Parts: sequence; structure tokens; C-alpha cells
Amino acid sequence: MNYDPIKETLGRLFNRFAFTRRIFYYLLDILLLRTWHIHRELRQFSLSKSRVNGIKVLDAGSGFGQYSYFLARKNPAWSILGTDVKAEEIEACRKFFKKAGLKNTSFEEGDLTTFRIDNAFDLILSVDVMEHIEPDEQVFSHFYHSLKSGGMLLISTPSDQGGSGVESHGDESFIGEHVRDGYGMQEITEKLKRAGFEQVEAKYTYGKPGKISWRLSMKYPIQLLGVSKLFLILLPFYYLLIMPFALLLNLADVKIKHKSGTGLMVKAFKNVS
Repeated sequence: MNYDPIKETLGRLFNRFAFTRRIFYYLLDILLLRTWHIHRELRQFSLSKSRVNGIKVLDAGSGFGQYSYFLARKNPAWSILGTDVKAEEIEACRKFFKKAGLKNTSFEEGDLTTFRIDNAFDLILSVDVMEHIEPDEQVFSHFYHSLKSGGMLLISTPSDQGGSGVESHGDESFIGEHVRDGYGMQEITEKLKRAGFEQVEAKYTYGKPGKISWRLSMKYPIQLLGVSKLFLILLPFYYLLIMPFALLLNLADVKIKHKSGTGLMVKAFKNVS
């Protein structure tokens, strides 16, 4: 299934007004389990940098801009740059962030296979991006060189333990735009170290509770929208029914240390030279 047409439909629906885009961000925050994990890691990073001024962040593959929005509001003294290959996403973010009065954030169209600014960022955030890019080691190298000494790269991506909805041999990726179904933990660690990162920490997300939550809150609704956009009318009623269960499952997934999972959360550090 191609996910981009559905994302474009949702974008057009919620981009009409600033308040509807804020609602959209709120819905993404509570529905997407990856957001729960990312926010937890970003809060920890913020605490570690609470006494450091002038933090610069790259939101690499910023998409709708929800993570840039989260960081910009939580850390007004930080400077956030969002970049994405899709010009329409960049333009929509520019318009919204201007209306929202968030002057510490800017957006720039860019391809991560060529984007590199040496020693510029304290944090690079890459959420559900690397599974879309074939020359991943090239991008990892750009990330490494773009970080300052002591900087951190934070990646969220599907794992090879059933990521992208691939649970058995012969299954196709749930998302047609993915160039890989998921990373092995050792595979992505080795690739990041070849790119120059001295310290890499990886853990599984989307364990047993996360898998159920993902099916309820994402897979089934997207499949319905893939059949017909008319299902948008029914979605509010569907989510009213499943929301309590999905939230409890998300909370459990964040709290539990998983031996396996369909997602990976990876932190890579550029050591102080």
C-alpha cells in the first residue's frame, strides 16, 4: 500500500487553519506509539542540556513538522532546522510555524543523501526516514559530519523483527514507499560505526503491546482509507471505541524493556575530540 497519498489527504484536511493543524499534532502525539518513545528520549536529552545555551537541532525528514513543534515549544532558546525532500511539506510547515509565532524554527527543502553542514548540530532527529532511503550509509556519514563533537543522533525506524508489517517470509511491506522492511540491531549499529560514530545504543520498541496498538490505531484505519476516503467520516467513531485500549497499550510499550520488537530506537554519539 502506498502511504503518501493518504498522508497528503490528511495534510490537506488539517492544513487549512492553524488550530486544525494543532489538533492534528495532538492526535499524532497520542496515537502514534513512536511519538511516545521519541518524546521520552527528547525529554531526557533536554534535561542533559538544560544548562547549555544555543542548542541546535536538525529534524532530518521533518514531514508534518510535529517533532520540530514539540522541541520549539519546549525549548524556546534552541534553534531547530527542519528539512524534507517534499517541497509542499516544507511550505506548509513554514506557513504554520509563522502563524504559531515560533521564531526559533526554520524549514529548508533538502535531500538527506546530499545534505551536510559540518559541525553544525547538537542533535539530529531522524524519525521513520531511513527505511525510505537506499544509500543509508551515505546519509549516516552526513549525519556524523553534521554533528558537533559530543552531539547525538536519534533514530526511530522499523526493525527486522516484523517491522513494516512484514511478519513472515513472503510478506510485503505495509508501506509501499519503504526500500527496506527493517534494520537488524547489529546491522544498523555496524553501519553507524562505519560512518564514524564511536558509541551506539539500540533498543527495541513496538513489543507485544505496541504491535496490538499499531494494528488498532494505525494499520486498520489506513487500510480502510486505502479502500475509500469516505472512511474518514467513520474514523472519529472508530477511535472513540479503541482509544482507551490503544493508550494503555502505548503506555505499557514505553515502560517495558523488550527482548524483541517491530521498531528500533537508536542513539549514536559523536564523541568529543
